[in-house]
Amino acid sequence: MLAIIVLTILTGLAVGWSIGANDAANSLGTAVGSKVLTLKQAIILICIFGFLGAVLQGSHVTKTIGKGIIRMDLLSKDLATYVALVASFGACAWVILATYWKMPISTSHSIVGAVAGAGLAINTPIKWKVLGDIFICWICTPLGAALLGYVFYLIFKRVLYSIIPRRYFRVTMSALIIVSGCYVAYTWGANDVANSVGVMVGANMLTPNTSIILGGLAIVVGIATWGHKVMETIGSEITQLLPIMAFSAQLASAINVHVYTLFGIPVSTSHSIVGAIFGVGLVRGVRVVNIRIMKEIIVCWLATPFITGIITFIVLKIIMVFVKIT
Repeated sequence: MLAIIVLTILTGLAVGWSIGANDAANSLGTAVGSKVLTLKQAIILICIFGFLGAVLQGSHVTKTIGKGIIRMDLLSKDLATYVALVASFGACAWVILATYWKMPISTSHSIVGAVAGAGLAINTPIKWKVLGDIFICWICTPLGAALLGYVFYLIFKRVLYSIIPRRYFRVTMSALIIVSGCYVAYTWGANDVANSVGVMVGANMLTPNTSIILGGLAIVVGIATWGHKVMETIGSEITQLLPIMAFSAQLASAINVHVYTLFGIPVSTSHSIVGAIFGVGLVRGVRVVNIRIMKEIIVCWLATPFITGIITFIVLKIIMVFVKIT
């Protein structure tokens, strides 16, 4: 069983790596797309502030992932370990595939769907009300971010042009984009580290603090090694971003995710930033938004929890045929 526990921890860290690879773009992809930061500069800042968010406020959502969907703490040690292992595997496999396709999917959707699929496989009670509440928040996340992005851009393009002297405008906007992007990275780390370590905490494998630190480090490695893939999609393929648009989108996304994080709700930072970018793009007219890319992203969003749930269900059922789990 020790080997299974070690494998489960490594799989959870692989989820963290895949989160960093797929979701790094949510923080400063807009800054790269608007030419404020280079890719290397953006990755360094995301690593720093994403890790800080994970360590300082990552515990809120970790409790929901670990015990809010199925009561992993009430399962036997062996069963909880296998659930954590297979759920992490299902989530990680799908996120890596989507990252290869440069699609900004939801790692929150991935792990929630995977945990629910595991619960169905072992016939343990699933907290459907919690899942329903999470699902409603998933719908509200991009809509709320789009609304905030739309309103912020309308306000800031009037206010900032009038109060910032022309000779200081570019440097001021660059600073605002960087600061708001770092805020996005912080809220992302706080909300998404649970997707990596929540099941390990729920299975009582590691203490919450240890898990969060390890998950945060895994995310940082994912950012540094493969974070550039999805950043290209976020930064320039949805719509071409002016500096004020980038600032408005990042601030809208960060506020949106931070509110959910404080309530312990695992939402998608991908949904939030894409919704915010869509919202600011609409101010200039729907013709500037790449509808084809948006359709592809939405299809991946809808498919994510079902795909990871099915993967987890099938894999866990196969394991239970060959391994007697008590």
